[in-house]
Amino acid sequence: MSRGLNKVQIIGHLGKDPEMRYTPSGKPVTTFTVAVSRTWNSADGERHNETEWFNVVAWGTLAEICKQYLVKGQQVYVEGRLQTRRWDDKEGAKHTSVEIVANEMMMLGDRREANNQSDASPAEPANGAAEEEFPF
Repeated sequence: MSRGLNKVQIIGHLGKDPEMRYTPSGKPVTTFTVAVSRTWNSADGERHNETEWFNVVAWGTLAEICKQYLVKGQQVYVEGRLQTRRWDDKEGAKHTSVEIVANEMMMLGDRREANNQSDASPAEPANGAAEEEFPF
């Protein structure tokens, strides 16, 4: 089979409230960041934490839904594809950005939980449970 696959699924917490704008043609686009954390124990028993930040872009109706319902600190599931953008700034410096172009979003937890977590650090798991790394 010669088809390719570009699919990303993440579950994490919003780093800030989503920002929505409109293209010159009037199409809504919403951007937000999601922090995905993992915790593991090394072979010597030392606990490690790592947080990866993802830039997410949603278009059209999904953009409007994200702007209306998502808030900082809320846990969210995002599914989409990776996209790399390249551009030159006014001074001629080259820039690259990798983002998830969302085609599906699911709010996790309830609204009260999102409001309570808005001041919490997204680097910590919401339930406080640590994941173990298994050597397989």
